[in-house]
Amino acid sequence: MRIKLIGICLMLLVSCETGHQEYSIEAFMNTTTIGGASFSPDEKSILIRSNQSGIYNAFEINIDSGITTQLTHSDSNSIFPISYFPKDKRFLYRGDQNGNEIWHIYVQNENGSTRDLTPGEKSRSLFSGWTYDEKSFYYTSNQRNPKYMDIYVMNIYSFKSEMIYQNDDALNFADVSNDGRYLALNKSHTRDNSDMYLYDVQSGNLNHISNHEGNVNFNPSSFSVDSKSLYFLTDKDSEFKYLQKYIIADGTIIEIQKEEWDIWYSYFSHSGRYRVTGINADSQTEIEVFDYEKNRPVRLPQLPAGSISSVSISKSEKYMALYHGSAKSPSDLYLLDVESKKYQKLTNAMNPDVNPEYLGNAKVIRFKSFDGLEIPAVYYKPPNASSKNRVPAIVKVHGGPGGQARVGYRASTQYLVNHGYAVLDINNRGSNGYGKTFQTLDDQAHGEGDLDDCVWAMNWLKKQKHVDGDKIGILGGSYGGYMVMAALAFRPDAFDVGVNLFGVTNWVRTLKSIPPWWEAMRESLYKEMGNPHTQEAYLYSISPLFHAENITKPVLVLQGTNDPRVLQVESDEMVEAVRAQGVPVEYVIFPDEGHGFAKKKNQIASNTAILNFLNQYLKGK
Repeated sequence: MRIKLIGICLMLLVSCETGHQEYSIEAFMNTTTIGGASFSPDEKSILIRSNQSGIYNAFEINIDSGITTQLTHSDSNSIFPISYFPKDKRFLYRGDQNGNEIWHIYVQNENGSTRDLTPGEKSRSLFSGWTYDEKSFYYTSNQRNPKYMDIYVMNIYSFKSEMIYQNDDALNFADVSNDGRYLALNKSHTRDNSDMYLYDVQSGNLNHISNHEGNVNFNPSSFSVDSKSLYFLTDKDSEFKYLQKYIIADGTIIEIQKEEWDIWYSYFSHSGRYRVTGINADSQTEIEVFDYEKNRPVRLPQLPAGSISSVSISKSEKYMALYHGSAKSPSDLYLLDVESKKYQKLTNAMNPDVNPEYLGNAKVIRFKSFDGLEIPAVYYKPPNASSKNRVPAIVKVHGGPGGQARVGYRASTQYLVNHGYAVLDINNRGSNGYGKTFQTLDDQAHGEGDLDDCVWAMNWLKKQKHVDGDKIGILGGSYGGYMVMAALAFRPDAFDVGVNLFGVTNWVRTLKSIPPWWEAMRESLYKEMGNPHTQEAYLYSISPLFHAENITKPVLVLQGTNDPRVLQVESDEMVEAVRAQGVPVEYVIFPDEGHGFAKKKNQIASNTAILNFLNQYLKGK
C-alpha cells in the first residue's frame, strides 16, 4: 500500500510534504473552452462553439435533456458557429485556413452537407446580422477590393447576394436598422478620435452625424427596434464611454446611461423589451439587463464565485443564455427562465480532475510607476507561495496596441501558477479600460513609459515577501511579445528571461505589411505607432531587431507560420540576431497556426515549452 501511495504522488505531481498538487498541461487542456449561444427557432436547442474535440467545432445542446451533440467534425481548421437560421435548423459558421484570418461564411444543412457562401482565395467575409424579415442576412466582404469591406445582403433561399453599400471611404460597419433603410458606420482617426455616419440605403446619402471639436470618440452601438433611433457610445466631455441616443428624424441626442467605467456595448432583445449593457469595470465585466416593460433592471441569478460575462436572449424572450466563470474556472453556459427565475447549468467546462484549490486567485492590484502614475494589474499568487517558500515570478504583458489584462480563466496562466510561478498581468499605460487619457499615454512613445511600467511591475514583485526577487521573467504575445523583446534589448539588466509569443520586432516591416483589410484602421494605427513611410528612423529606434546586440538574457520565441499580423520572418530574423550574440535562444514554430494557437495539441506543445524554459533558466531544473 505504501508503494502505491508513493506512485500516486508521483503521477499527480504531488508534494506529499506541502500537500500542493501540480497538474500536467494535458490536465489543463482537458478543460473545455466554449462560446456563443444561438437559440434554435423552436428554442429547444442552443448552438455553441467548443474545443472539446481538440479544435473548435460546432456543438448543439438540447435544453431539456442537457445532451450535447457535435455538429461539425473538423480536425484541421477551427469552425466558429454563428447562428441557426431563423426558421430552420440550418446554421451559419465562419472558418479560415489554419489561422490566416481570411474568413469565409459557410452554411451547414440539416443533412450535414456544407457550402461556402463567400468563396474566393483572397476574399474575407464576416457575418453582420439577419434581416428583420428573416429572409436574408447581412455581411461585409472585400471581394471587390482587398482594402475595403463592402456591405452585402444575401438571400437564404437562393444564396444570391446584393451589394448595398460600396465602402470606398474605409469605414467600419456597426449595425443596420430593422427596416433595412439605415446603416451605422464609423471612422477611427486615432484611438481617442472617431466619427459616426448614417447611410440612407434608399437615397444613397452618407451623413456625418458626430460633428465635434477636439479628440472625441463616437461609436455606433445598435438601432432601436422601431428604426427611429441609433444608440451610440461616446466619451465626449468624459474619460469613459457612455451611452447616448440619436433621434434620426431631427438629430436630437439624449443621454441614456453613464457609469464610472467604460460602457462596452448595449443592445436590445428582439421585441425591444430588454436592453443588455456590458460595463468594463476595473478589468472585469459587469452585465446589466433592463426591462422596459417593468421599468426596472432584471435581477440575474447569484451564481457561484465569479461573474456573468455575457447574456443572449431568445427571440421569444422566454430564456436568457448566460456565460459565467472566474479566474479559477472557465466560463460555463447557464440557461435562465426569465419569468420563473429558475436556471440550469448546461455545460461543465472545467476538467474535474483539476482541483481549483491548487490554482491562484486573481486580485486587481495597483502600483506606482517611475513617474508616480498608478498602474493597474491582475495578480495571481501560487497557493503554496509564502515567505518560507519564495517563488519566481513573471510579468505578463497583453496584446494590442491597446488591449487589456482582465480577470478570468486562462489555462496558460494557471498552469504557471500551479507550477509555482507568481504572475502579474499588467495594464501598462496605453491599455484600454482606464480612461482615454491613460489609453493614449504611449502614443508614438512605445518602448518608453509603457516599458518602464513593466520594469516597475518587476519592482513591485520584488517587494512581495513570497517572491524570489532574483528570478523574474517577462512574457507576452503579439504587442506583449514586442514588450518582451524591447525589455531584453532596451532594459537588458531588468529581467532574467523573456518569452516572446509572435511579437513584433521590426515595426517598419509590420506596419508596411498589415493585411489589406485593415485599411480602415491604417490611419489610426500610423498615428499611434508612427508612419513607416515617413518615420522610419523613429520606428527603427524602437524595434528590438536592430538592437539585438544589447540582449544578454535567454529568450524563448514561439511563432505561427500563417500569422498575417506578425509575419514569421520577423521571428526568424530576431532569433538569428540573438543567436549571433551567443545568447541562449529556443525557437518553436507551428506550421498550422496563425496569430495565436487555436489547436489543443499546439497549446500543449507551446505551454510545455514555456514551462520547461522557465524551469531551466529561473528554477535551474
